[in-house]
Amino acid sequence: MKRLLVANAKGGSGKTTLATNLAGLLAGRDVRTVLVDLDRQHSAARWLERRPRGFPKIAGWTPDDDRDEVEAFDPQWAIYDSPAGLHGKRLDRAMKRVDLIVVPLAPSVLDMDATVVFLEALAEYKTVRKGECPVALVANRVDPRTLAALELENFLAAYDLPVIAHLRAAQVYVQCAATGAPLFDLPRSRAEPEIDRWAPIRAWIGAHLR
Repeated sequence: MKRLLVANAKGGSGKTTLATNLAGLLAGRDVRTVLVDLDRQHSAARWLERRPRGFPKIAGWTPDDDRDEVEAFDPQWAIYDSPAGLHGKRLDRAMKRVDLIVVPLAPSVLDMDATVVFLEALAEYKTVRKGECPVALVANRVDPRTLAALELENFLAAYDLPVIAHLRAAQVYVQCAATGAPLFDLPRSRAEPEIDRWAPIRAWIGAHLR
């Protein structure tokens, strides 16, 4: 099973939105996917509870749940939605489990400051340094017309890490959160042009699916 961690120590960076849509992307490709909710708020788990019947199956798991049902599902991929403030021993435990990491960040000075510290922490792990656990960045809630977006681009350019998407603060993500439906289960007329912004993420995931 391939394990992908969505993480940033900064709260409000869009981790749950990214994790739920990543799970939906994989499930829509007929990949048996489990969404692991490590956040005490259990926002991802509640999203799954709202997911309509008939949509591609996504299994859910929290640390309070029994593993038997998930093991019976025999997932091929696990998407981990992590809590804010992930560091120290909790980050150590997570790093022992995962194969890929996606770090979302928003265009604000506070987000960028926190992300610097988090990326420095990730760089301390041998699996990251040796390229055995690839790290990718997602610019989240970006309005390209703003000075903040330009500052974020300058920040991203300072790192030798792939930036696999620039996502907007689009209303469709609010609808996805409320209905349990990721972008990829919505009619294309409702999800455009946001689905197109996921093309680099789909390519990155596709490369690791192989």
